[in-house]
Amino acid sequence: MTTYQNPTPTVDVIIELADRPGTVVLIERKHTPIGWALPGGFVDRGEWVADAGVREAKEETGLDVELTELFHVYSDPARDARQHTMSTVFLARAGGAPVGSDDAAAAGVFALDALPPLVFDHATILADYVAYRATGRRPPPRR
Repeated sequence: MTTYQNPTPTVDVIIELADRPGTVVLIERKHTPIGWALPGGFVDRGEWVADAGVREAKEETGLDVELTELFHVYSDPARDARQHTMSTVFLARAGGAPVGSDDAAAAGVFALDALPPLVFDHATILADYVAYRATGRRPPPRR
């Protein structure tokens, strides 16, 4: 019998609030690794990736998001020290105030030029997003 050790699919959502341009919603994680991160998590079996993005954003921030774009896929085997994951990252917008719940101890709104230290590869993701906003060009595929 063959045992496969494939990457685990995850989603991350870059949420901008309609009334606060130039900001993003982040969550403070309850579980290891502790720190600030984009809302997101694991895709459930039988779940569409976009549905996972909407679900994870709601569970962790309380916000009803509208996914606006598929941004990029991040698959560095070292992006999550717990296991090899690959994340589909969506851009979204929402209204209201985020409230941390589920896996999030807290949620906050941060200016893109004043982000806290981030876990996983989320600093890279948000740097790519800032560049995309400035140039209109998505990041190239990475090796």
